[in-house]
Amino acid sequence: MASILDEYEDSLYRSASVPPSRAAVGIPHSGYVNARLEKETPIFNKQRIDFTPPEKINSLVVSSNQLCMSLGKDTLLRIDLGKPDEPNQVELGRKDEAKVYKMFLDHTGSHLLIALNTSECLYLNRSVQKVRALSRWKGHLIESVGWNKFLGTETNTGPILVGTAQGQIYEAEISVSEGGLFSTNPDQYFRLVYVLEEESGPVPVCCLEIERGIEGKFFIIATTQKRLFQFVGKVPEGTEHQGFSSIFAMHADYLPSFREFPATFGFSEIAFYTPKLRSNPRSFAWMMGNGVLYGTLDYSRPESILSEERVWDYPSDIDITVNKPISIVLTQFHFLLLLPDGVKAVCTLNGQIVFQDLFLEKFGTLTRMIKDPTVQQIWIHTEKVVFRYHVQRESRDVWKMYMNMNKFDLAKEYCKDRPECLDIVLAKEAEHCFQNKRYLDSAKCYALTQNYFEEIALKFIEAKQEEALMEFLIKKLSNLKPSEKTQTTLLTTWLTELYLNWLGILEGDSSKRNLYLDTREKFRTFLGSPKNKDCLFNNRTSIYELLASHGDTEHMVYFAVIMQDYERVVAHHCQHDEYDEALSVLSRHRDEKLFYKFSPVLIQHIPKKVVDAWISMGSRLDARNLIPALVNYSQSASTQQINEAIRYMEFCVYQLEETQQAIHNYLLSLYALCRPDSLLSYLEQAGTNPNRIHYDLKYALRLCAEHGHHRACVHIYKVMELYEEAVDLALQVDVDLAKSCADLPEDDEELRKKLWLKIARHVVQEEKDVKKAMACLSSCALLKIEDVLPFFPDFVTIDHFKEAICNSLEDYNKHIEELKREMEEATQSAKRIREDIQEMRNKYGSVEPQEKCAACEFPLLNRPFYLFLCGHMFHYDCLLQAVFPNLPAYKQAKLEDLQKKLAATGQPSKSHHRPKDVDTASLGKGQQSREQIKADIDDIVAAECVYCGELMIRSIDKPFIDPQKYEEEMQSWL
Repeated sequence: MASILDEYEDSLYRSASVPPSRAAVGIPHSGYVNARLEKETPIFNKQRIDFTPPEKINSLVVSSNQLCMSLGKDTLLRIDLGKPDEPNQVELGRKDEAKVYKMFLDHTGSHLLIALNTSECLYLNRSVQKVRALSRWKGHLIESVGWNKFLGTETNTGPILVGTAQGQIYEAEISVSEGGLFSTNPDQYFRLVYVLEEESGPVPVCCLEIERGIEGKFFIIATTQKRLFQFVGKVPEGTEHQGFSSIFAMHADYLPSFREFPATFGFSEIAFYTPKLRSNPRSFAWMMGNGVLYGTLDYSRPESILSEERVWDYPSDIDITVNKPISIVLTQFHFLLLLPDGVKAVCTLNGQIVFQDLFLEKFGTLTRMIKDPTVQQIWIHTEKVVFRYHVQRESRDVWKMYMNMNKFDLAKEYCKDRPECLDIVLAKEAEHCFQNKRYLDSAKCYALTQNYFEEIALKFIEAKQEEALMEFLIKKLSNLKPSEKTQTTLLTTWLTELYLNWLGILEGDSSKRNLYLDTREKFRTFLGSPKNKDCLFNNRTSIYELLASHGDTEHMVYFAVIMQDYERVVAHHCQHDEYDEALSVLSRHRDEKLFYKFSPVLIQHIPKKVVDAWISMGSRLDARNLIPALVNYSQSASTQQINEAIRYMEFCVYQLEETQQAIHNYLLSLYALCRPDSLLSYLEQAGTNPNRIHYDLKYALRLCAEHGHHRACVHIYKVMELYEEAVDLALQVDVDLAKSCADLPEDDEELRKKLWLKIARHVVQEEKDVKKAMACLSSCALLKIEDVLPFFPDFVTIDHFKEAICNSLEDYNKHIEELKREMEEATQSAKRIREDIQEMRNKYGSVEPQEKCAACEFPLLNRPFYLFLCGHMFHYDCLLQAVFPNLPAYKQAKLEDLQKKLAATGQPSKSHHRPKDVDTASLGKGQQSREQIKADIDDIVAAECVYCGELMIRSIDKPFIDPQKYEEEMQSWL
């Protein structure tokens, strides 16, 4: 094991560009650069708003990017933060000494409630400019409002809850008309539903929050100076618009559940954190006298949604008697406390201050801190200045805190996109698991780190944790890149060695049988892993040697199957006389080469099963390659066993329709040796056409002759068209067989007659049977009595031939009569032909004066013309013009020559007077020659009608327009 580790380290040193002392799998731990290249921006980035109020700021609220602030005594400023350059100023229209006490803005930024210190309340909708007084609310100093996030719209608040300074909780609803004008009473109703009390009596309702859980359940959270109340109840489906009176009515006789803390600084405030894309808050932070109560909200709980509660004390530098917190804001991992002179951010995971910001005195005393829940921006204001905090990458260092709390899953979740941090978390988790003796979990984590491979491996070896070491190696192997072939090879070999050692130990302990089976299954999964397949295949020789050194033949066979090394598997079974298993492997994987290699061995022991396997392979096997196995087998086997070889050969010939000569020749040899009855039927089924016979005729003839199969020899002679030899051999077997051979040469009467004479001679001379010899005459019409007589001995009387002689004479008479009849028919036919010729010479046709040429449609009688039997008439020159292009080249040349000769014979003499010595006979001879030329021209031009003859049929595929003139013709039509 140590040597493998050393070899693995050496391979790493060679493959990494780092010194050997720092080598490791992948990137060394020191390879991550933790130094930050730039100054990182703080989580809470403060920005002063470029705004100088004309009067002091009394109150400020923000929601859904809508900001409202109260300035001085009677001014209200509304700003859409999406359009900050278009502020809207509204006058409250108050002439008395009333001042703004608090303002409340709903989640949509549409409904603004303005509580005055005179126990009055005003309302302003975002879509209107006029402030309206809520008459029903008069006489109550409003401390808190619980908005309805589920039913509220831009024109209607839905049922909401209102908390007063006297501890009263009212339910109310405000609505405006579609046109933006108020109805007579914008406050639809205002009714008391509950009164909150502490030991001293009614106390102000500091905060109200309405949340909806599952199955129609509602949770209402209300806080006082020291108590946090929870009202839980269901609102029937469809009755949500009727309000929450039913929930409070359930607690009319007993107090609802609450949390109480002894200390107080006169008020409390609760903040919630709602993640993006969610409608319900996930966590809360309640600022009260004893500190900050922080927890999560679990809506599945039946009675209380507060979960995982914890009280964080205020930082040591905060004295609640002197500089008590003013406001609280909650983010995902921090709560921010607003103090008179600054802001402190405390981590909700460990209670540590992670950020603090002091404000200069020139800005004045800090008044209020609020958060816009939709855009997660924090606003702080004094009487003179407004500040805004942007929250940036708040979770950047959360992983460290979770890691120090041993919450490794959460730590990994928050640094999954930062590999250098993830490596630190994994190393810490691995060490933690190792210290707690959770070695397998430790190995899994170590395999994902960049820690030095040799250190981790030695750590598990020293702890004698081979199973954990194997887990580490397996995970490390799965993380290697395909290019790291050397490391992959060494890890694979090492794991194989470890598995074999471990299996060897477990196999001898019967008490650990289940563990052995489980480990064996893991080992087989490792061997069969697709990722390791290439490495195992390339190093299969080493793996075989390891398996052999441990004597693990079972896994050697299993590994060979995985590597598709079926040759080794089959050889193994054959060596152990497991022939059925060997054949099963061959049949399952259907490898033709393996069948060829192992069939000679298998057929010696299980011939029938082997032949069945061959047959199941069908045409995938080449039977020629199996013949050597069959030959070796048939030489030493009995007749019954040879039948298996015949069965396979017959399958090849009759089922697969094999045409290979070697196969047919071998089947013939088996038939000749063991099944002579099947030999002749096979030959007859093969037919008599030599071009369609697949066996070797000469080989078959020699084979049949050696084994004395004469009828088979006769058949082969017939196929070879050696009819004389066939008849000669057939006469030794059966005269009828010889007769069937004698009739085969149908086209050669002379040979047929010769063969029948052989049969007749044999019958007369060998069998001395005159009647059978006479029967030969009736079987073959070519034989006459005079042909057979020389074969008979002299002492035979004529009585034996009387009938044959009479029949022969009758045949001669019939033949003579038939010749006479044929001569008479020939004479009559010649006479009719002469008459037809004479009739054609006198045939004529009439042409009317108005007839026109079928080609040019000009009057026909103007020029020389032709009249055809079909009725078509053509001028000579028109017919010549139509026929000439379609004539063969040699006829065109002949026609041109004839026309030249005709022109030459028709030219007049240049002399005005004919020579006196011109012979009249020679002139007549010239005229006769001209007529002959015209006749030759007619034979070529007027051989047939150009419209009705073969010329028209041959031109059916000729285009109407000459392809060479197509473009010209097309242009003429444009």
